Amino acid sequence: MDWHGPLPSAFVFLAAAVIVVPLARRVGLGSVLGYLLAGVAIGPFGLALVADPEAVLHFAEFGVVMMLFLIGLELKPTTLWRLRQRILGMGGAQVSVTIAALVAAGHLLGLSWTEALVVGMALSLSSTAIALQILNERGLMPTRIGESGFAVLLFQDVAVIPMLAVLPLLGGGTLNGGEPDWLQAALMIGAVAAIPLAGHYLLRPLFRIVALSGVREIFTALSLLLVVGIALLMQAIGLSAALGTFLAGVVLAESEYRHALETDIEPFKGLL
Repeated sequence: MDWHGPLPSAFVFLAAAVIVVPLARRVGLGSVLGYLLAGVAIGPFGLALVADPEAVLHFAEFGVVMMLFLIGLELKPTTLWRLRQRILGMGGAQVSVTIAALVAAGHLLGLSWTEALVVGMALSLSSTAIALQILNERGLMPTRIGESGFAVLLFQDVAVIPMLAVLPLLGGGTLNGGEPDWLQAALMIGAVAAIPLAGHYLLRPLFRIVALSGVREIFTALSLLLVVGIALLMQAIGLSAALGTFLAGVVLAESEYRHALETDIEPFKGLL
């Protein structure tokens, strides 16, 4: 039997998750490590049931994008404002101190200052998806520790914007598409600023119109369209899709459709 077709592959993914993840949680490893172990088991260096991991990478990334959208829905703008000191203070300190330490270490190991800075910026960032999943599983998100951890992760996601703007200057080139550096940087900042405005003045009325139609699946389709559209916009200008959908979630956190959005997106996020 060909295990690389769409249906057999879906069966393999689901079976691996159903078998390995509960076992991992039972022995205290958590679901994140369970998913990683399941991937190793069915991957090309394990049972080789999945020969082309790159083919499913985009689906997995889309699951992360949806997770950040749901997290944004749970955070009202007032909550972000309350966390501003921890976001700027703790987050800024973590990124800057980590970069400085890694730049110094890299230079001592023989890298040029430019190379060391690129390595330092890359390694100063964490996996938001894995860290937030662990915090949620352990029930730490509502606690002060969880909020502080989230503040650092959020600052890292935002810090990607100036990092991407600086990289071409370090290499003496231009950003995506060959545009001038200043133009691409302006596009990045403009896109991030446009998401809250569009969410308030465009998305809320649009959701209201669709909700009045009374067709539940169209509301679900619009929810998915929103997430996919923002992800495509962020990727087009070279930014994190997860950051864009997170901002959209924060904007819609105080709307009357917040719970309906969570209900529609949650199953897709979990499976992906």
